[in-house]
Order: sequence, then C-alpha cells, then structure tokens
Amino acid sequence: MSTEIKEKQNLKEILKEPSLYNVIIHNDDYTTQEFVIEILVEIFHKSFSDAESLMLEVHNSGAAVVGSYSYDIALTKANHVTRLARSQGFPLKVTIEEV
Repeated sequence: MSTEIKEKQNLKEILKEPSLYNVIIHNDDYTTQEFVIEILVEIFHKSFSDAESLMLEVHNSGAAVVGSYSYDIALTKANHVTRLARSQGFPLKVTIEEV
C-alpha cells in the first residue's frame, strides 16, 4: 500500500462530520400560536404550511423538533428565539439536544 493511500485513510479517520443537534420548541399556555408560526417562518425558514403543522405538533404533543443543525447554529437559533420571545413577553422554551 502506498504512503499516499495510507495518508488519505488516516485523514478520513481524523476528519469526521460534526454532530447534529435538534432544536426543540416546547408548548406553554402563554405564547401565541401566531408567534410560534412567525419564528418558524423567519428563523427556521419554514413555509407557512410547514410552520403551521409544526406549531400544531408543539401544541398537541407538548414539543416538536423544528430543525437539526451543527451545535453553533442550533445554539444561535435557540438563543435568538428565546430573546425574541422574551422581548414580546412570552415564556417560550427552546432547547437543543444532540441527535
């Protein structure tokens, strides 16, 4: 086996895909459905119909995964949603967890 092939195999072992993290929105009794749809469209780039379906899943199931991203992007989106919710007076809970 050539040195070049060994180096490529070693590089593949060193380089691996980053882990993905789910962003999860949790239901509460105060945040409006319209606000949840708005953040799903604006921050998570969902279509209106997809956003509406996800909002209903959050409402009916208590929580829903709204996207899967690398750690930094998932954390940034979760923090952005939390800041927007607090600025509107909503206690919306957003968490992230490794896929």
